[in-house]
Amino acid sequence: MPLMTGEQYVESLRKLNLNVYMFGEKIENVVDHPTIRPSLNSVKMTYDLAQMSEYEDLMTTISNLTGEKINRFTNLHQNTDDLIKKVKMLRLCGQKTAACFQRCVGMDAFNAEYSTTFEIDKTYGTSYHQRFKEFIKFVQENDLTVDGAMTDPKGDRGLSPSKQADPDLYLHVVERRDDGVIVRGAKAHQTGITNSHEVLVMPTMAMRPEDKDYAISFSIPTDTKGITIIMGRQSCDTRKMEEGADIDVGNKNFGGHEALVVFDDVFVPNERIFLNGETEYAGMLVERFAGYHRQSYGGCKVGVGDVLIGAAALAAEYNGAAKATHIKDKLIEMTHLNETLYACGIACSAEGHETESGNYIIDLLLANVCKQNVTRFPYEIARLAEDIAGGLMVTMPSEKDFRSKEVGHYVEKYLVGVSSVSTENRMRVLRLIENITLGTAAVGYRTESMHGAGSPQAQRIMIARQGNLPHKKKLAKAIARIK
Repeated sequence: MPLMTGEQYVESLRKLNLNVYMFGEKIENVVDHPTIRPSLNSVKMTYDLAQMSEYEDLMTTISNLTGEKINRFTNLHQNTDDLIKKVKMLRLCGQKTAACFQRCVGMDAFNAEYSTTFEIDKTYGTSYHQRFKEFIKFVQENDLTVDGAMTDPKGDRGLSPSKQADPDLYLHVVERRDDGVIVRGAKAHQTGITNSHEVLVMPTMAMRPEDKDYAISFSIPTDTKGITIIMGRQSCDTRKMEEGADIDVGNKNFGGHEALVVFDDVFVPNERIFLNGETEYAGMLVERFAGYHRQSYGGCKVGVGDVLIGAAALAAEYNGAAKATHIKDKLIEMTHLNETLYACGIACSAEGHETESGNYIIDLLLANVCKQNVTRFPYEIARLAEDIAGGLMVTMPSEKDFRSKEVGHYVEKYLVGVSSVSTENRMRVLRLIENITLGTAAVGYRTESMHGAGSPQAQRIMIARQGNLPHKKKLAKAIARIK
């Protein structure tokens, strides 16, 4: 099958029978729901861009498994050029959507699973790697979007999975059959699950031998019996449901979403299982996935940052403050921070290396440095954008007031900035900044910058492991002439 167009992707989702709840009610039409549709549009953009000749080199590549042209979001990285183009592709998608476009997690899971299953098979003589290759061929040939599901609810963080008062707080196997397994539990913070054809489940942490039932990885269709999706709330999310909402939404066409995904005694066939009790490899899978995903943030967050910087510059212009020295300096600082994030994403890609399985992995130390910066810099970029925008960003009247016959003329008159720019356009850019820094898009920019791909402390732990202090001490001893 050739690459899907954006419209074909949308129609493919209509064929799914998802079990989705939002605001306490079941959603019968997930594709056209006003709160969910902007996030679907963000994924659709990854298909649309792949159809455009000017982006072909970034958005598509040739599969090492089939020899056919595929969307890069389904690629197994074959060299450092692939890793670099991944980051550039993610920046492009961020620029085009100013939101989370949701396919990164699946792509990062593919590459972590590919190399890890190879090494499990090498140790145990299992057939996980071949199974996974067949699964990836299926994904590539059908140009599917896959949700990567790693994070468990976790319950008491001081207890291991098997020691929890409720065993379901980590997803686990409750029954093993000749033809597969039955699993129960949940995955939290699932980005783009309603816009995905498959869900690829991974363990959330390194496992001990007693956690064998929790060391499970598999993929199944998102509409498999027993899966329930409960949509998460976002700031200002109901604005999208207001009649005639346009200006107030900010980023009207694009967005992201997260959900709690419940697995209530779900059957997984053997051919879709890629880890099943080999606890010593759970940590490897988590570490490699986290590395790939922390690399991703050096692209996607930078692309959204580009839009936010542009919006801040427009706000300064519309406010009549663009020539002020302190405004110029703040825009320079925003650019400096944004490009530093990008530099880390490119650096960890350029320093990547081949795994035993043949696909390429990033430099894990630099990937974790990249994500550690992402937990800080977008907050400062957002703060500076809010500073430049001014307080009107969070105090201005609603769009309905602006359209009102009774008071609209007051809003028009008193919210004007420079005379050459309409009040409406000034309101639009301020709402966009609000959306990216505080509203629904903040989930995919500000807050996700902190917690996505692991907490800041998770990166610091990895930086400590990868920092190689013994080697550095040896270097210092040589310079200091210490025998």
